[in-house]
Amino acid sequence: QYFILLIITDGVISDMDETRHAVVQASKLPMSIIIVGVGNADFAAMEFLDGDSRVLRSYTGEEAARDIVQFVPFRDFRNAPKETLAKAVLAELPQQVVQYFKHQNLPPINTEPA
Repeated sequence: QYFILLIITDGVISDMDETRHAVVQASKLPMSIIIVGVGNADFAAMEFLDGDSRVLRSYTGEEAARDIVQFVPFRDFRNAPKETLAKAVLAELPQQVVQYFKHQNLPPINTEPA
């Protein structure tokens, strides 16, 4: 099983240290976190959690095992087709799932060529 946590928020993170720590711990689990920011808030903290440009670290210095967060600001897709938003929201999910199974040394179930 693999889980996806979808967070739709119009606010900012008030407990960034605890949130970073929780994401780092969750990076070991079979899950991804998708955050959609709605409204005009400053979502810089959400961008920080989306570890595309660097490895996320908890306040203890522990590194995330893998990138599990995808942040998408809804305002960037306000006038775009729904499919464009869906593509952005799900863009990193296949890679995140594969990274988890590789990290766990779990081969694909169907290993026979098609």
